[in-house]
Amino acid sequence: MPTAPVPPTEPSSPLSKPSSDAPSGAPSEVSSESVTVGPGPAPGSAAAVEVRPLPGDFAVVRMGGRGGRAIRIGQWLNGDGFADFEHAFVYVGNEELVEAQPGGAELRPLSVYTDGRPVRWSTGRFPLTDHQRRAIVAAALGYVGTPYSVADYFALAAHRFHLPVGPLLRAYVADSRHMICSQLVDQCYQDAGVHLFSDGRWPGYVTPADLANLLA
Repeated sequence: MPTAPVPPTEPSSPLSKPSSDAPSGAPSEVSSESVTVGPGPAPGSAAAVEVRPLPGDFAVVRMGGRGGRAIRIGQWLNGDGFADFEHAFVYVGNEELVEAQPGGAELRPLSVYTDGRPVRWSTGRFPLTDHQRRAIVAAALGYVGTPYSVADYFALAAHRFHLPVGPLLRAYVADSRHMICSQLVDQCYQDAGVHLFSDGRWPGYVTPADLANLLA
């Protein structure tokens, strides 16, 4: 199970400092200017709150339609039940985000998710430095165009059910050349030296529900 995040005023053991070199393309500084988004449910509450995300924060959102239903089934296969959050993205600043899409990871306006749907933000949940935020943003921008892979859900489910596929399955799940939305978020943080999970899980073994549970 993922470790519960702690308030930003306290040290968080699952997070580690990045390497000294930030990826190329990272912004020179993290601006204090941010966009107000919402409403979304606060952790542990159904009340709507306004959030001011910073570059490098991530969020999970509820998705409707056939795509949302398909993801809920995929998460159910992975033991997450029929979770309420089926999608995740990284906020990169300038009112833009990077997210995995069926046609490949895209840079999109944040406004696509400011329609009142439930959203959980990582803002204020993890004590990220400016260096870490720049590295996360650079990683996210670097993954634009990375193919989406529905097969990752089935690979994750195969691991959960202990199917005899061994190292080949582990290598497939960890391969960053194809990612579902939650894998993209987790990979961006790992590229910055930030580990959201400390439970010994496989690299890439993360669903939107796993990220949502970190923010519950």
